[in-house]
This record gives sequence, structure tokens and C-alpha cells, in this order.
Amino acid sequence: MVVLSFLDWFWIVAFLVLMVGSGVLFYRLGKRSEADFFLAGRGLPWWLPASSVYATHTATDTPMWVSGVIYKHGLAGLWYTFFSAWCAISAFVSARIFRRSLAYTQAEWQTLRFGGLPSHLLRGWTAGWQVFMNMFILGWVGIAMGKICHYLFGWHPFIGLTAFSAACAVYVLAAGYWGVVMADFQQGIIAFIAILIVSFWGIAHAGGPAAIVAKLEALGQAHRLNPFAFTGWFGGDFPIAWFLTMVVIAVIGGFGMGTSIDWYAEAQRIQSARTVKDAAWCIWSGTALVLIRNAIWGAAVLGFFVLYPNMTEVKDYEMAWFRLGFDTLPAGMLGFFFAAIVAIHISTISTHLNLGAVYMTRDLYHHYLRPEANERQLVWVGRISTLLLLLGSFVFGSIMENITEWLIFALWIMAAGVWLPNILQVVWWRFNGWAYLASWIANLVLSWLVVWVLPAFGVIPALQDYQQFWLLMVLGALIYLPVTFLTKPEDMKHLVKYYAMSRPIGWWGPVRREAEKLGLL
Repeated sequence: MVVLSFLDWFWIVAFLVLMVGSGVLFYRLGKRSEADFFLAGRGLPWWLPASSVYATHTATDTPMWVSGVIYKHGLAGLWYTFFSAWCAISAFVSARIFRRSLAYTQAEWQTLRFGGLPSHLLRGWTAGWQVFMNMFILGWVGIAMGKICHYLFGWHPFIGLTAFSAACAVYVLAAGYWGVVMADFQQGIIAFIAILIVSFWGIAHAGGPAAIVAKLEALGQAHRLNPFAFTGWFGGDFPIAWFLTMVVIAVIGGFGMGTSIDWYAEAQRIQSARTVKDAAWCIWSGTALVLIRNAIWGAAVLGFFVLYPNMTEVKDYEMAWFRLGFDTLPAGMLGFFFAAIVAIHISTISTHLNLGAVYMTRDLYHHYLRPEANERQLVWVGRISTLLLLLGSFVFGSIMENITEWLIFALWIMAAGVWLPNILQVVWWRFNGWAYLASWIANLVLSWLVVWVLPAFGVIPALQDYQQFWLLMVLGALIYLPVTFLTKPEDMKHLVKYYAMSRPIGWWGPVRREAEKLGLL
């Protein structure tokens, strides 16, 4: 239980007033149109969506996840977070292609890339999937806040899950994406300052870098300092095969769209940037900050490990970084730290409330139900959708216990079977809508079978996560590749229109030649 002083409460209240005030300040801009409510009018300089990329991916669950993998694996665990480096490639490939398309969402992009019935099925499917996933993300981020509040104040986790998310919803409902991105800029600064203070304070509390190294050696855990502490090609906690898998995901994944669940939030920031160049730089620089942040956390969690080396429960050691702050910071700084945690929390909450709402509004309501809806109606539907997402997240959050296990499943396995199709849809003209739809359906069935069902009944052994990834890749390919060649290519006129607008890279020879013949290039 933590006792806060008057100064501590001042920091917390001042921050909440500042964030809610942002929503009031940008209310007039957010209500002007659907484009303003969901994309800030597509007019932002690169550094604003870049700060939002960083702030969004610095959530309350993130230090728990990083703490969990670093405490368990040492600095080698940082490679779990390296998948986000896909953005370094995406910034100069798929981000540019997507920005040129002018699609609000990945679901809308499906109707630009594919044609006919499959495109409409995919738009509905992708939109529904993203509504579900944003509720899911809001739930796991929310319950992370609930666990923190339970540790600090003894509150029931449901209070922490609901209270701060509801406060955040005030400015998202008022100003939409304008409120999100302007608050993210402030929250990103506050969060980065807090990460530096708490991490270096925790390292000093553990005796400093030299003492941490000495203690690790004394504990026989010096291998934790080596990010390349391989345990063989396939065995142990850190095999070379796992490392190579992460490198492949990070490097090649940047050529696709949707190769990571992070893509969908990044896509909104890409479209909110005022130019293609701004879109590229916002993704690159925001991700660079994420990777730097992870390295700082990694060093701090090693300090925690030497202080508490015998923890065995994930739910205990994934609180490592938070405990460094609350167990060691002096009075007066605790409130600033908690305010920073609130900033970390609501930056992600605000993003996924608005992101889920754009899929509900633009892709479901506007596209399927009311194509004739005016701008005022769409803004109000966006607000109602935001509220529905908030309520749904409370349900998801209340059923999550082990954050690390859920997060790794969502990051890795639920995207494994569609990882390659997400690249093929960008780089190969022959890959069609039926094949992409088949890959999604197959993946949803296969992922649950491979990860949960078949091992539970002893049909297959329990596999490591990288083995699950490659198995799902192969099983999925056995389904969607035959579908690709057994169904007709997309209509050439549709592909030429898409190519002329988006200028994709890869194997687009027949389409390019047709576009040149028509004088479109």
C-alpha cells in the first residue's frame, strides 16, 4: 500500500485536468467532419503523429510485458520487442503505399486492393475483427491499470480498469482524433521523462551498473547480460531459431500491411500525416523512440532482478519496473510517477477507442448501413461507437489474469497464419481477395488448434512460440496458395486503378505494363 502526500495528489489532479482540457480545447475541430474526428483532417506535421506512435505503444501493460520477458530471459528478452522494428522498413515501403491510397482504414484499403464480392466480405471481416481487437487491447491495457491500482491502493482491479479509461473517454468523445493526438504529444513527453527518472533511480538503488553486473555474476546469472546468449539451435529458452524468427518478422514484415497488430494504429497515424514524406518519418521516428525505451527498461529490470532474484510467478515479476518506482522513489515524486502511469495508460486507451470507432463508423455503419449519412451524423455515430468500445473493454478486461500470456498470443500466434498473406497482398498482383479471405478463416481455426486445443488433448506436444509461428505459416500456405491459383485474378482495370494511385512495389509487371499502355504512369 502506497501513501500519497498532498504534492503527489497535486501532480495527479493537474495531469487529469490537463488531459480533459485538451478535449474541450479541440472540441470545435473534432466535430467538423468525419475526417477531423478520425484523422485530424489529414494535415499533421510528422512530429505530431510520431509522438502519438510512441505514446500509444507505451501503455500500462507494456512495462509489464517487457518486465516479464527481461526478468525471465535477461537482455535476450529484448528480442521479443524487436518485432516493432518492422516499422523501420514499413516507413519507406508500405507506409508510403498506404498513404497514397487515401483509405481511412485497413478495411477500406481492402476494397481498393481487391474487387468484387471478396473485397466487401474482407472489408466487413476486417472491420469486425478490428472492433473485437480494439476491445481486446483496451481490456488488457485496462486490467494492467487495475493491477497497478490494486498494488498501490488496495483497490479492486475493476476500479482501476474502469475509472481512468472512463476519464480518458471524455476527451476522445469530445474531440476525437484531434484530442487523441494532441494529448498524446503531452503524454509522450511526460511518460519519457518518468521512464528515465524511474529506470535510472532503480538502477542506482540496485547499486549502479557495476554492482548489478557483480551481483549477476555472484548469482551465476551473468548470461542475462548477453543479448545473444543462445541456448543452441533449437533447445532452451533462447534458441538461434527463435532469434532468426524475430529478425525475419521484423525485417520482412515491413513490406506488408497488417503483419503486426500495431499496424492498424500506425495506419491511422499514416493517414493523418499531411504528406507521404510526413507519414514515413512519423512511423520511423516514433518506432525509434519505442526501441530506445525498451532498452532503458531492460537495464532497469536487471536491477530489479538482482534485488529480487527468486520470483517464479509471472504475475509478480511482471510488476518489476513499477515496483522500482513505487518502492524506491521519495514522497512528492510518487504522484508524478503515478501521473506518468496515467499518461502511459490513457494514451493507449484514447488511441484504441478512436481507432475502433473509425472501423465501426466508416466501415460498418457508413459503408453498409447508411451510405447517405452526413458529416454531423457520422461524428455522432463515432461518439456512440467510442462509448460501446469502452463498455466492451470492461468486459474483456475483467476476464484477463495473466497479461504476458495473452499479449504474446495476440502478438505472435493470432497473426502468424496471415503474416505472409499480409505481405503478398502488397507485393504480388496475382494474390486475390478469395485467397486472403481463406488465409484469415484458416488462421483463426488453426491458431486455436495449434496453441490450445491439440496440446491439451495430447495430439501434438506443446510447442515453443516460434515453432507455433512457423507451423501456422506452413499450414496456412497449404490452404491459401491453392485458393490463389484455383480462382480468377482480380479484374485488371481494378488493379490498374489501384496501381496508378498507390504505386506498390514487388511483382506487379502485368499491371504496370497495362497502366503504361493506358498512359496512367
